[in-house]
Amino acid sequence: MMLSFWRVSGVLITAALWVGPVSASEQEYYRGKTVHIIVGLSAGGGFDIYARAMARHMGKYIPGNPSFVVDNMPGAGSMISANHVYKVAKPDGLTLGHFVGSLFMQQLLGRPGAEFEATKYEFVGSPIPEKTACALTKASGVTSMESWQTAKAPVKLGGTGSGPIVDVPRILQVALGLPIQLVLGYKGTADIRLAAESGELAGACWSWEAIKSTWTKGLESGNVNVVLQALAKPHPDLPKVPLAISYAKTDEARQLIQVGIHDAADIARPFVMPPRTPKEHVHTMREAFIRTLKDPAFLAEAEKSKLEVDPVTGEELEKIVAALFKTNPQILVKLKDVLK
Repeated sequence: MMLSFWRVSGVLITAALWVGPVSASEQEYYRGKTVHIIVGLSAGGGFDIYARAMARHMGKYIPGNPSFVVDNMPGAGSMISANHVYKVAKPDGLTLGHFVGSLFMQQLLGRPGAEFEATKYEFVGSPIPEKTACALTKASGVTSMESWQTAKAPVKLGGTGSGPIVDVPRILQVALGLPIQLVLGYKGTADIRLAAESGELAGACWSWEAIKSTWTKGLESGNVNVVLQALAKPHPDLPKVPLAISYAKTDEARQLIQVGIHDAADIARPFVMPPRTPKEHVHTMREAFIRTLKDPAFLAEAEKSKLEVDPVTGEELEKIVAALFKTNPQILVKLKDVLK
């Protein structure tokens, strides 16, 4: 077995060369090249952690063993990076984008900022569907749904500008009548955690995988509590934490949660390539993506970092996004009003 070397953010990494059947043209094309993963949120958050873990292992499953570099491009809830990958990045097989998938819903609802057509991206895959939970500090005084429902003042939750971290609280506020004050403008969940720990915020609603991997000390000390999970069924880690939909009292509330939260979960963490990327490069990346998520070394690192892995293939993402754009218009009108 031969060895290859590559750099991730300036760190030299060693890995075994790809030894499976390869396309000679793909092997020649990728040899000596660098693939950039553009992450739409700041370093240290859940999206960044997944991307860097992928970057450390994915090269060995690509013919020619290219190096990987992670570039953070935060801003506007990752909209800046999504637009960049769509409009600016070359469709040469050397760029992957990893941004908040609910931006596709924003485009569908006609919200400003989206300079892309979601269905035209080339979808590589997703490491896991979004499994959103609401984590709040003990100091906020909200340690359960009961204390949240009876809070005398709106509970301040942080947001990045778009994505489940913004859309979920907005839907919960309307569907369940929860007192919420959404504070936007944070570049990523790392900044939100710091704001919550300083007392600027009570917490936020975002990926449970990211919460448990990046807010570990707070959870273990009891200074952070998960009070609600926005999932269709309970997460194995959170058997005693109630489901948001169980508090819905009307059909409209249940539909808002179902479409706006549950149905959007599968596309929440996409890896994509620019439109018009040659199909052979898309195929190469899709294959490498899934192989990486089954790689023993990657899985060991994921377990150590408390990252869950439940892959969604590029082909599946492509179908889900296409179906999203065929959603019942009446439901879309309601969601547009809630998420405006």
